[in-house]
Amino acid sequence: MIKELHQKLSNKELKAKDLAEKHLDKIEKRKEVNAFLEVYRREALEEAQKADKKISEGKEIGLLEGLPCALKDNLCVKGRRATAGSKILENYISPYDAFVVGKTRQAGAVLLGKTNLDEFAMGSSTENSAYGPTKNPLDETRVPGGSSGGSAAAVADGQAVWALGSDTGGSIRQPASFCSVVGLKPTYGRVSRSGLIAMASSYDQIGPITQSVEDAAIVLDAICGKDDKDNTTVSKETGFYKNLSSQLGGKKIGIPKEFMEEDFDAEIKEMIERQAEQAKKQGAEIVEISLPNVKYSLAVYYLMMPSEVSSNLARFDGVKYGYSEALKKNSKSKDIMDVYFNSRKEGFGEEVKRRIILGTYALSAGYKDAYYKKAQMVRELIKQDFRKAFEEVDLILGPTTPTPPFKIGEKTADPLEMYLADIFTVPVNIAMLPAVSMNGGWIEKEGKKLPLGMQLIGKWWGEQELLNAALAFEKNESANK
Repeated sequence: MIKELHQKLSNKELKAKDLAEKHLDKIEKRKEVNAFLEVYRREALEEAQKADKKISEGKEIGLLEGLPCALKDNLCVKGRRATAGSKILENYISPYDAFVVGKTRQAGAVLLGKTNLDEFAMGSSTENSAYGPTKNPLDETRVPGGSSGGSAAAVADGQAVWALGSDTGGSIRQPASFCSVVGLKPTYGRVSRSGLIAMASSYDQIGPITQSVEDAAIVLDAICGKDDKDNTTVSKETGFYKNLSSQLGGKKIGIPKEFMEEDFDAEIKEMIERQAEQAKKQGAEIVEISLPNVKYSLAVYYLMMPSEVSSNLARFDGVKYGYSEALKKNSKSKDIMDVYFNSRKEGFGEEVKRRIILGTYALSAGYKDAYYKKAQMVRELIKQDFRKAFEEVDLILGPTTPTPPFKIGEKTADPLEMYLADIFTVPVNIAMLPAVSMNGGWIEKEGKKLPLGMQLIGKWWGEQELLNAALAFEKNESANK
C-alpha cells in the first residue's frame, strides 16, 4: 500500500492533497466507528500541499512523504491535546512532540489526528475510553481490540494509510488481530518511549499498525533509533524495508506446547496447524518447544504492570496536569489532600482505579517482597525459557488471541475474563521480544466473516528475520485466498 501510493505520488498520478482529503472525508463519514478523538484537518492539508509542491519542483520524496497517518492519543504532539483516553487529561496540551512524532514529521508523513484508546492504554477492547468505545469496522457490534483499537480500526477502515500504537501487553498485536491488519511490536528499546504517556515503563513499546508486512518494515525504519531522552534505546542497524525478502526455507519454527495446551477456540488452533503445514511446504522445519514458565505470564504481568501504573500515574494529582476538581464551581475540596483525592476519583475511570489499587497494594510495606520482587524473579525465568528456545529455533509461531473479536459489552462485567484476552501476547512483553500479528484465516459467525490472528515471535533485535518470515506467511495467505 505505502509503496504503491508513493509511486503514484512520485509519478504525479495522484496528489497528496487529494489523498489527504479522501482520508479526512472517510473519517467524517465513518464517525460511528469512533476511531479518531481529534482530527487535524487544516494542518494535514497544509502538510500534503508541501509534499505536492516538492513533487512539482521535481524533487524526490521519501516513502512516507505525503501519506496520511494516525497517532494513538497517548503520543504527545506539540500544541495538541494528549488525553490518553482519560477525563483527567481532557484539557492537557502537550508542549512537545514525542520522539516518534518528530521522526514521523521528518519522514514527511501527513498527521491526520489522534486515535481512541482504552484509558491510559489499560484494556483489551477500547471500551474503557472516557470518550466512548471504538467499533470494529469489520463488524460494528464487536470490539476492535485494545488498547490501540482506534489505530487498528482507522487502518482497517481506510481512515489512515498507517498508524502508530503502543504495546504493553499486546495492545498493538491484539487489535491488529481483531481488525485483520498487521501489528508489529518491536524489541524493547528499538523505538524510543520519549513522549509516550507512560503506563508500565518496563513493558511499553511503540510500533506500527499497517495493511501489510512491507508497510510495517517501512514505518519501523522511520521511527526507530537512538534517543538521548530514553536511555533504554540503542543504536542498531535498520534498513528493514531495503533488506526485506520472503524467507521461510531452512528456518526452524517452534510452536510452544504450552500455547497449544491452553483452552482456546478450536478454529484458531486449526488455523495455527494449517499455517505450520504451509510453512513446511515452503521449506521450514516445525518443531514443538517448551516454555515451562510461560504459564505464569499473566500472573507476573498483572502484578508488575499495575505496580508500575501506580507509580507512573501518581503525577496526575489535580495540581499540575489536566483535570482538577478544585476548579469546579461546586468544588468539595477544602485542602490539598481533598484536591488529590477528589480529582483522581472523578478523573480516572474504573479500570485505571482498579490497577492503581492493585499496584499500590503489591508495592506496599510487607507485600513488595512477596509480590513485586517475586514477579520480577519469575520474569527472568520466562526470559530464560525464551533464550533456551531460541538456541533451538529461529522463530516461534502461535495464536495472537484465544478468540475472534468478541461483542461490545461481552466481557466488561468480568475484568479477569478480559485479562485472559492477553494470554498469548503478554509473554512477549515480559521477555522484551519483537513480535508481529497478522491475519491467519477467517471464521464465519452470525453471517459475518471474522479474522483469526497468528503471531510470530522473533529473537531479541531480530526484526529483520521476523519481518522476512512474516512476509512469506503473508504471501502464502494471499495466494490461498
